[in-house]
Amino acid sequence: MTEQTLYRPRRSALYIPVSNDKALAKAPGLDADVVIFDLEDAVAPADKPAARAKLAAVFAAPAGRAERVIRINALASEWGADDLAAALACQPDAILLPKVDTARDILEAGDALDDAAAPDEVKLWAMIETPKALLNIGAIAELGRDPASRLACFVAGTNDLAKETGVFDRRYLTPWLMQLVLAAKAGGLDLLDGVYNDFRDADGFVRECAEGAAMGFDGKTVIHPSQIGPANATFAPSEQALAEARAIRDAFTKPENADKGVIGLNGKMVERLHLTQAEKLLAKAAAIGA
Repeated sequence: MTEQTLYRPRRSALYIPVSNDKALAKAPGLDADVVIFDLEDAVAPADKPAARAKLAAVFAAPAGRAERVIRINALASEWGADDLAAALACQPDAILLPKVDTARDILEAGDALDDAAAPDEVKLWAMIETPKALLNIGAIAELGRDPASRLACFVAGTNDLAKETGVFDRRYLTPWLMQLVLAAKAGGLDLLDGVYNDFRDADGFVRECAEGAAMGFDGKTVIHPSQIGPANATFAPSEQALAEARAIRDAFTKPENADKGVIGLNGKMVERLHLTQAEKLLAKAAAIGA
């Protein structure tokens, strides 16, 4: 979990097609932690120029509380350069790159942002949605340790990954998703789970959120406003976890424990690494008002 995550929780990230005026109008009032303004898959080729032109008005309007991210088309595509220029003019919190296959894809996008004198606050997020990306995931994730790369978050593109591999049962995707989790944690990156396509299946969505949280994801990408609340609830710290974190913090603040690396608490051995984890959890809870 990155330092940024402590103050910008990413429990729910709602995709909104920039071509959908009704959805755009509702976005500022929604409780999503992140809104991803989508210029890629959700916008038909014929609609891309008009969608791109809308971005300036969208970002000139009140933002609401959500982190704002723009998903562009791949830089190698016929729309990529224009998408990037339009996105940079808006100065979003991040630009989401689709079809990232190698670390070079991130480096080239970062160079483009640097050449355009984009503020350091504009980060890069990466869609991990191809077999090649998974084979190269360690090198891609390592860029998260270099602030100059701007890389801050991975987004699992489970639909595209299933399409490209023919593996549509999530049970068999799970080993690859766990490799993605491991790489993200090694790189100090946040990580969002893929979408759940049947937004009418509320129970199934909650089950998959719980599974993603248990696997180590920081949040879930969503496609319908009805999915925001359950995602926020599932990826928020539980009351039990918060109570344990407070107990660890309070124990280490006692004078007799000030110089200790390990203490006993409620019959368990607790190290200072647990204190670090507790402090991060409590900071996240404070950021979401939990």
